[in-house]
Amino acid sequence: MRTVVHTRQGEPAQVLRLREEPDRPRPDAGEVLVRMLVRPVHPGDLAGVEAPVGPTEQQPEARTPGVEGMGVVESVGVDVHTLRPGQRVAVFPAPGTWADFVVVAADRAVPVPDEVSDETAALMLVNPLTLLMLYRALDSALRGQKGSVVQTAAGSSVGRLVSAAAVRHDLPLINLVRSTSGAQRMRTLYPTLPVIATCDDDWPEQVRHQAGDRGVRVVLDCVGGAMTRDLAELLADGGTLISYGRLGSGTTPLERLPLVQRALTVQGVTVLHWMSRTPKERAQDVAFALDLARNTPDLLEVAASYDLADFKAAIEHARRPAKSGTVLLTTSQATDSGHGAADSGHGAA
Repeated sequence: MRTVVHTRQGEPAQVLRLREEPDRPRPDAGEVLVRMLVRPVHPGDLAGVEAPVGPTEQQPEARTPGVEGMGVVESVGVDVHTLRPGQRVAVFPAPGTWADFVVVAADRAVPVPDEVSDETAALMLVNPLTLLMLYRALDSALRGQKGSVVQTAAGSSVGRLVSAAAVRHDLPLINLVRSTSGAQRMRTLYPTLPVIATCDDDWPEQVRHQAGDRGVRVVLDCVGGAMTRDLAELLADGGTLISYGRLGSGTTPLERLPLVQRALTVQGVTVLHWMSRTPKERAQDVAFALDLARNTPDLLEVAASYDLADFKAAIEHARRPAKSGTVLLTTSQATDSGHGAADSGHGAA
């Protein structure tokens, strides 16, 4: 079977390579083996490859990116009665989905309804669940107070979900995007929400004008880096900066933020902590994601699809600033990846 691996941290296009494995993994009790057909290229997948793990940036064994995707159940372990071979499933969290086969716990495989496409199913968990986690953090941060909410990277996949929810729930959201062209696209999609391009020199003043006297109570930020200080300065006293990603460059030392003087709060949110919710809560969240996939699949937009072997081209596309939607890595159902030979040599470890 084919699998994308890396044995050290660094630039994904340089350290990732495609490897052929002679054998498929086998599911143990309570697990299922899934033949992966579609998996997204999320920013978090690339960040996990880039992040250093120590002074030498060495890892004890090869790692495979990816935590989400869609496939078909190939086989089931003992005591698994809720899933059957041949059934389409979406999986999360399932570390290592950038491979032809992955073993996951049965309770992390969600049956896909017939009316939901493979591509939509591959995207229906991580981003919708991230939306729910952000809204819970937002509700806690607002504590019933009035004021605006600002979100960065509003044109991203999660950003569009946040905007759609803001329109539905009448949330006073101010969207930030990089470019004037991106701002125009967002105004077309969500004409009732103000959009500001950070390429404008006076973008902070534009935000303050839109926020009015009550100011900005919360910032939802997935950019971070050098932009963090500007975002913190936009907050009203007692406001909260919710960080859930790091798409930007540069750094902002924590001591440069006026946390104490202005009673600001910085909170981190990650979908990787979703499993800490109770089984009942997770079931409710999955039901929300399924409903969104059935009824508003356009919110789970696909930018382009690439074969798993073309992961370098997929990564390049995923990083394009003007990209709209999520890039997918695919495997043909006809591909027989159960037997492989030597390393195929794509990329350098």
